[in-house]
Amino acid sequence: MESNPDVIRWTRLTHAGWSLYIAATEQGLCYVGSQDHTFDELAEWVGAKYPGAGLVQDDRIMKPYVKELEEYMQGKRDRFGMAMDYKGTPFQMAVWHALCQIPYGKTATYTDIAQTIGKPAAVRAVGAAVGANPLLITVPCHRVIGKNGTLTGYRGGLAMKTKLLELEREHEQAMQMETVEHV
Repeated sequence: MESNPDVIRWTRLTHAGWSLYIAATEQGLCYVGSQDHTFDELAEWVGAKYPGAGLVQDDRIMKPYVKELEEYMQGKRDRFGMAMDYKGTPFQMAVWHALCQIPYGKTATYTDIAQTIGKPAAVRAVGAAVGANPLLITVPCHRVIGKNGTLTGYRGGLAMKTKLLELEREHEQAMQMETVEHV
């Protein structure tokens, strides 16, 4: 049986037009909200996932998570090294692991993810697992698109999904140009 943490620490990351609530257990980052999510939504999520846990604002403890997310937003980081504490069903965990394999600046379809996890007929279930991802940005569900190449649902809203994909494409191109210049 999994033990529940007594305290979930949180902060509000505000950087260059971004404003997100993030939260962590002692094991690692457990929640990244979206631009439109309120503190009440974070509290509701914690109540559902970690019944009885208290929410404590702790900017100092959260600083390493904030730093990595800010570096990502500045185009200085294309992967995360922070500890993450995400819990889900075995199927959800498989989907979330597959999301982490999508390269920075690239996209994959729900069908691609279903095939990656060995469940090619489970495209709708993959969509549900993607939608249940509590770690926006760090578990990059924004990189998943519809089979026809269109942007589809995103817990953070399509405007945020578009912004993240544009940020990655822009910075990926800049990183490639730097690599060429150093060759």
